[in-house]
Amino acid sequence: MTNSAESLPIIDIASRDVGRIGAALDRACCEFGFFYITGHRVSHSLSARMMMLAREFFASPLEQKMAIAMARGGRAWRGYFPVDGELTSGRPDRKEGIYFGTELGADDPRVRAGMPLHGANLFPALPGFRDTLLAYIDEVTAVGQTLLSAIAAGLGLEPDYFLERYTREPTVLFRIFNYPPSKACADESELGVGEHTDYGLLTLLQQDEVGGLQVWHRDRWIAAPPVPDSFVCNIGDMLERLTAGRYVSALHRVRNVSTQDRISMPLFLDPGFAAVLEPIEVLAPDPTAIDRRRDGRRWDGTDLAEVSGTYGDYLLNKVSKVFPLLKAQVL
Repeated sequence: MTNSAESLPIIDIASRDVGRIGAALDRACCEFGFFYITGHRVSHSLSARMMMLAREFFASPLEQKMAIAMARGGRAWRGYFPVDGELTSGRPDRKEGIYFGTELGADDPRVRAGMPLHGANLFPALPGFRDTLLAYIDEVTAVGQTLLSAIAAGLGLEPDYFLERYTREPTVLFRIFNYPPSKACADESELGVGEHTDYGLLTLLQQDEVGGLQVWHRDRWIAAPPVPDSFVCNIGDMLERLTAGRYVSALHRVRNVSTQDRISMPLFLDPGFAAVLEPIEVLAPDPTAIDRRRDGRRWDGTDLAEVSGTYGDYLLNKVSKVFPLLKAQVL
């Protein structure tokens, strides 16, 4: 693991040495809540193809993109939204994007039961897009499961701790975002996406060469610039809840101050929709967690120690605030 006071750790996972990697991840999650991974074995050609197809889609006319608008995805909550179509803390984000998830047929029990965020994807009419995307989701999800095994080891747990309790049938959400260049008169308040934390266990992000991701660390925003052949990863709210604050779900935002579009492809590896998450018994609550937050509080005022119910309850509550109109239409 390498890092400095002003940069996120870079962790090579090529060896698959769960003990060594787990110790490095534990340090990174305690200090930053963010880290890069290299040596992940996701096919470089697959990643490049996914990025190329994303650029091709976002360069399409708006009418063509709206052919797979989220309103057409129904309860599965899949499809395209235009710039300013998604909210963070009530403010429109300056980005456009497509929502995907695990591809499920109409005969899947979760789909038959009408479970929100489960179902079929809406795919752009681009040659190879569907097959590339589904292969990419599978490969990155497998890396995420490997990381969770190492995180479990770093916490002194059995490597299959998360798999057996939460991610045997995970909620996998995959997003592709395009952040337009900043306006000529833009100031600090113009954000591609406002400051927020992620909701689940683990996020694995591939970003292009433009940059713009920023992470709150101690008393300042630090950059998370592109690192070749890497994923930048962060823990989410549910891993903070499980570890009783040992790991803090890190605040982050995006400011594209370049003159180019920025492509960002995060995959969220989250607990199963019906999972009920309780703090890991062998881990004592961390009283220093509040000291690692901006202004000593969470961005949304939520006390994760008081969260109850299933992960699906928590996720729907969050997502419905991001797309309030869609919530009214499909939930």
